[in-house]
Amino acid sequence: MWSSRTGQPPIYALKADFFRVLGHPARVRLLQLLRGGEQSVGALRDALELDSSGTSQHLAALRAQGLVVSRKEGTSVYYRVKDPRTQELLELAKEIIAGALEDNRALLDDLAVEDFGPRVRD
Repeated sequence: MWSSRTGQPPIYALKADFFRVLGHPARVRLLQLLRGGEQSVGALRDALELDSSGTSQHLAALRAQGLVVSRKEGTSVYYRVKDPRTQELLELAKEIIAGALEDNRALLDDLAVEDFGPRVRD
């Protein structure tokens, strides 16, 4: 079945939504903070240096996408990464980015040794 809105099968919209949620630096940081295990909203808020509302909105977006789950203990709410493959995805993204940066570094190194002779001034 194709989506009349995008002209694409619905699975592509689901995938795009998934990556859109990961497209915010605060959300990626939240997932990295949760790499060590469950943390309270307060601890996450402090680490992000965001207000409670902003932190909650980012956590809600991650929760809606099924990337994190929460539990309540008394007045505190704790979050953890739902699926360990999420951390693998972030690690893979890091490797892809590092590879691209390494390619750029090689180009910069080549440019640095390139010699065009003395600079001509007007």
